[in-house]
Amino acid sequence: MNYYLLHTTYPILLLSVFARQLCLPVPAVLFLLSGGALAGTGRLSFTGILVVAILGCLLGDLVWFEAGRLRGKRVLKLLCAFAPDPSYCIRRSRTTFAQRGLRVLLFAKFIPGLDGIMPPLAGMSGTPRTQFLAFDAGGSVLWAGAYIGAGFLFAAELDKAAGHISTFADALVLILGIPLVFFFVVKLMRLLKLIRELRPLHITPAELKARMDAGAKIGVLDLLRFEDDPEGSCAIPGAVRADPSKMRHKTRTVVPEGVELVLYCNSQNNFVTARVAASMRKTGVPRILILKGGLEAWKAEGFPLDKDFADPILELKRLGVEMFPPPWTASDEQIVPTLG
Repeated sequence: MNYYLLHTTYPILLLSVFARQLCLPVPAVLFLLSGGALAGTGRLSFTGILVVAILGCLLGDLVWFEAGRLRGKRVLKLLCAFAPDPSYCIRRSRTTFAQRGLRVLLFAKFIPGLDGIMPPLAGMSGTPRTQFLAFDAGGSVLWAGAYIGAGFLFAAELDKAAGHISTFADALVLILGIPLVFFFVVKLMRLLKLIRELRPLHITPAELKARMDAGAKIGVLDLLRFEDDPEGSCAIPGAVRADPSKMRHKTRTVVPEGVELVLYCNSQNNFVTARVAASMRKTGVPRILILKGGLEAWKAEGFPLDKDFADPILELKRLGVEMFPPPWTASDEQIVPTLG
């Protein structure tokens, strides 16, 4: 804390809040607390700190707002890709925004995860820029004012405790920092290993089309629930829509000899598909393939698309594939047509 008391200035506060709103790992809250403490001792202006913090929030959130208007779903994929359940992350955010509208911006900054995803959602929904900035400014005042006010009210206590906090922080870095670095390295090594293992499993759109035309026993699983709205998205003919989060937690999957399962999502990096494929391989599924380039590559080849999905129960029955629990929800069975 002593470090932040010594280094908190108006430009530093602006940059730290701006970086925090860009989802960068910057301790903006500590700078706000320190700014409030300095205002309490008369070294900085309370009003000046608040204005600078609001400006940093608006600038950072405006970047995500414009990104949402231009890129939409790609931004949501980026922000939720590393969540424990990406599909739930997106569904929860969309549901919250649909229920409360722009009012959610008034308290979103107090909820980790919700803060970063609300501005691009507002941009995707076609919200006027001035209206977005008005509500975002209100939320920024509440969020920044709460921390600056806490620092202002407890300025004397913070100053007295600065030495103790600094010692505690150093100990905390040693106790938690080293294990976290080790954890990150292990995760990175596992990711690199996963990429190497899955590279031979890729199948090109042309190869998949040729096998399907030849009548090969291939089941195509569409994982776009994570990336796109269930309604209005096209699919590879004969594909079954599956929930990635359920696919990754499958307890029993039986695939007969000679049957291949092809997974695809929309993005070219196949991040979602790779995670599902790795989970299925761990359960002993022998033939899992990943469509190289995803649905975008299939479209680029000019291959046919279908607005409807295959009935999941009938399609898996045709292939002799058993999955328990099923990788779809009851609503999926209602919206997909029955195969003739």
